[in-house]
Order: sequence, then C-alpha cells, then structure tokens
Amino acid sequence: MSAPARRDQLGQVFRFALVGGVNTGTFFGIYLLLHPWMPYFAAYTLAFLLSMVGSFFMNTYFTYRTRPTWKKFLLFPLTNVTNYVIQSVGLYALVSWAGMDTRIAPLVAAVVAIPFTFLLSRKILVPGAAAAAEPERAGAGSASRG
Repeated sequence: MSAPARRDQLGQVFRFALVGGVNTGTFFGIYLLLHPWMPYFAAYTLAFLLSMVGSFFMNTYFTYRTRPTWKKFLLFPLTNVTNYVIQSVGLYALVSWAGMDTRIAPLVAAVVAIPFTFLLSRKILVPGAAAAAEPERAGAGSASRG
C-alpha cells in the first residue's frame, strides 16, 4: 500500500472513530429518552435504527468522503446486521448473565462491535477500496520475489 493510500486509510479510521463517538452519543441519548417509555430492548432497537440513519450520512460525507446514493443507503443497514447481532447478543448477555445495568450495557456492547462496523461500512460505502488495494499487494509481493 502506498504512503498516500495508507495516510488516507488512517484518516478514515480517525474520522470513523469521531463519527462513532458522535453516533454512540446520539444512540445512547435516544436510548435513555426512550427507556422510561418502553421495554429496554425495544428502546435499544429503535435508538439503534435512528442512529444508523445518522451514521450513514456522517460516514458517507465525513468519514469516506463519498456521495450518498440510494443503493448505498439501502445496503448500509445490511452491513449493520452484523453490528446489531454482536451488540444484541452482548446486551442480552451483559444484562441477563452479568447483571449489568440496562442503562450502561448498550455502551459496553457497542464498543465490542466497533472494528466489525468499520470494516463492513467501508466495504459498502467505498466499494472499490478493497479491490484497489489488491493489485498493489499482488504487485508488491511480485516485486519482492523478483
């Protein structure tokens, strides 16, 4: 991977972390607002869905600096299924098995899901990113052998 490409990817990771912080705060705020009015898992699910829409726009415009499209918007939730499953299982385990407070458990579960979310969102929002890195890796491998 070239130095500019590496620098761009590090910038994406940094911006993703910033967006993740804002998105987590948004999610948690919505969750806390809904929590008194509905069961904790319903509040969690609704907060997750609302914050996912915000995450899509923050990641397209700020993190990956790409244009949002309907196709990306419709595919973005598919990548978050993994995130949702990881967070949901974590939430359930933390509350049911570990006895963690239902107001804190979603934050802990969200931290565990961060690396998966970065890789999946990058693949959807920047479809050529993985393919563009492959020829460089193949070329670098060939050059080092020759």
